[in-house]
Amino acid sequence: MKRRFSWILLVLVALLWVGPYAWMVLTSLRTLPEIVAAPAWPIPKSIQFEAYREVLRTIPVGRYFLNTTAMAVAIALLQILLALPAGYALAKLHFVGKKVAFALVLACLLIPAQVTFVPVFSMLGPIGLVNTFAALTLPFGVSALGTFLVRQALLSVPDEMIEAARLDGASELRIVYGLLAPMLRPTLASLFLFSFVFHYNDYFWPLVMTTDDDVRTLPLAVALLREQGTGVRWHIVMAGNVILSLPVLALFAAVQKQILRAVTARVG
Repeated sequence: MKRRFSWILLVLVALLWVGPYAWMVLTSLRTLPEIVAAPAWPIPKSIQFEAYREVLRTIPVGRYFLNTTAMAVAIALLQILLALPAGYALAKLHFVGKKVAFALVLACLLIPAQVTFVPVFSMLGPIGLVNTFAALTLPFGVSALGTFLVRQALLSVPDEMIEAARLDGASELRIVYGLLAPMLRPTLASLFLFSFVFHYNDYFWPLVMTTDDDVRTLPLAVALLREQGTGVRWHIVMAGNVILSLPVLALFAAVQKQILRAVTARVG
C-alpha cells in the first residue's frame, strides 16, 4: 500500500512538471481559431504544423540557433576552465585571506546580472565590444557557482593524491586539468548543464548587449513572434518555444547520468 501511494505521488509530481510543456506542445499543434474558441482546452481537433512552418518563414531559426548555442557553449566551457583552478585554490591551497576569498565567492552568488549590466556596458562600450559575440560571453566567463561546486567537490579528494602527483613532478596546472578534472566529471557535467540552460534561455543580457541580428539569440527572436496590436498568435509563439526548448532537452538527456552520479555522490 505504501509503495503504491509513493508511485501515485511520483506520477502526480511528474505531471505537474510535464504538464506545462505538454500544454505548450499541444497548443502549437492547434489553429488560432481553435485557441480563441476554447483557450482552456489544449487538445487539438486535428494536428496542424502550420505554426512551425510560420516560425521558420518568419525568423532565420538556423542562424539564431547557432548564435545561441555557440554563446551558451562558450560560456559553459569558459566557466569550467576557470572554475577548476579557482576551486582548487580554495579547497587545497593554503594562503592568507583564503576564508575571505571564499566568502566573496559566496557573496557573488547573491548578485544578479541585472545589477551589474550598467557598469559592464560602460566598460565594453568604449572598447567597441558591444553588439559582439565577446559581449555575450566574456562577462559570464567567471562563475561563482562553478567555483563553489568545484571547491566542494575537491574537498572529498584526498590530499595524499595531490602530494603524490607533486612528487612525480606534475605541475599545478597538470594536477588541476590532468588529474582532478577527470575525477570531477559528474560535477563538471552538472555545471555545464546549469550554465548552458541558463545562458541559452537568457533574454535580458542579449537584449541590452546586441542591436544587430547577426549576433542576436533565439529567445529574442521567439519574443518577436508576438504581434503587437493584432493580438498574440499563441500557436506560433508556442511553436517557437518548442523549437527553443528542444536543444536543452537533448542536452539533459545526454548528461543526465552524470548529474545523477553527482547527486548520489553528494548524498553518499
